[in-house]
Amino acid sequence: MSTEALVAVSDAHSPTRTFTLNRPAAMNSFTGAMHGELLAALDAAAGTPEVRCIVITGAGRAFCAGQDLSDPDAAPGKDLGALIEAHYLPLVQRIRSMPVPVIAAVNGVAAGAGANLALACDFVLAARSASFIQAFAKIGLVPDTGGTWLLPRLVGHARATGLAMLGDKLPAQDAAAMGLIWQCVDDAELPQATEALATRLAAMPARALVATREALAAAHGMDLVEAIKNEARLQTRLGSAHDYLEGVDAFRNKRAPVFTDR
Repeated sequence: MSTEALVAVSDAHSPTRTFTLNRPAAMNSFTGAMHGELLAALDAAAGTPEVRCIVITGAGRAFCAGQDLSDPDAAPGKDLGALIEAHYLPLVQRIRSMPVPVIAAVNGVAAGAGANLALACDFVLAARSASFIQAFAKIGLVPDTGGTWLLPRLVGHARATGLAMLGDKLPAQDAAAMGLIWQCVDDAELPQATEALATRLAAMPARALVATREALAAAHGMDLVEAIKNEARLQTRLGSAHDYLEGVDAFRNKRAPVFTDR
C-alpha cells in the first residue's frame, strides 16, 4: 500500500479491496482531499467487476475521528451544511449503493462522522479496544453523516437519544451487545476476522446481498404488505439472474456454487 496517499488501497488482484484511511497523526480525520480520494477509490471499485467485497479501515490507533476541525471548510463561520452536502452525503450514498458488500473494520476510536461512516457500512467489525463516540453535541452540533437516520434504526429511539445527546464513549463490546455493530473481537484477531468475513462475502451472490441491503432499508417506510410486495419484485428480478440458476444447480448437484453476478 502507498504510505503517502490519504487513502491507501490494497492489492488490486484480490476480490476484496481494502481502503485504509491514512492520516494517522490526525487520527484519520477527514479533509476535503481525503474525501476526494476515498470517493474516487470507491467509484473505481464499483466499476471493477473483479471486486466482490470492500473493507474500510484506519491506519494507526484510530479508525476515524470525524471531520478535521482545522480544515478550512470546517472553520468557524463556514457553512457546515454545505460541507456535509458536498462531501459526506456523496460518500454515504456511494457506500450504500456499492454493488458489493462493505465492511468497516474499526481498529480504534470512531468519532463523530467517523462513527457514522462506519455504521453506514453493511458490517461493522471492531477491535475490543475500539470505541464509538457521537461527539457532535459536545461542540454544539447534531449527528450528521446519516447518524440521525442510522442510530434509531440500529438501537432504537431511547438508546439513539442517549448516544446522540450525551456523546459518551461507547466501548466496542457494549456497541456489539446493544446491536449497534455486528461483532467485537480481540484486537489481534481483527485482521483475521475481517479477512474471513470478506472472503465469505466475496464468494456469495453479490447481487442478492445488495438487494437484501436495499430491501431492509426500504422496509422501514413500508407496512408488512408493502414489504412483501417489494420482496416479490426483487425475487422476480433475482430469479432470472445467473446466480439463482447457478445456486439451484449447485444445490441439486451437491457442489459448491460459483457466483459471478454483480
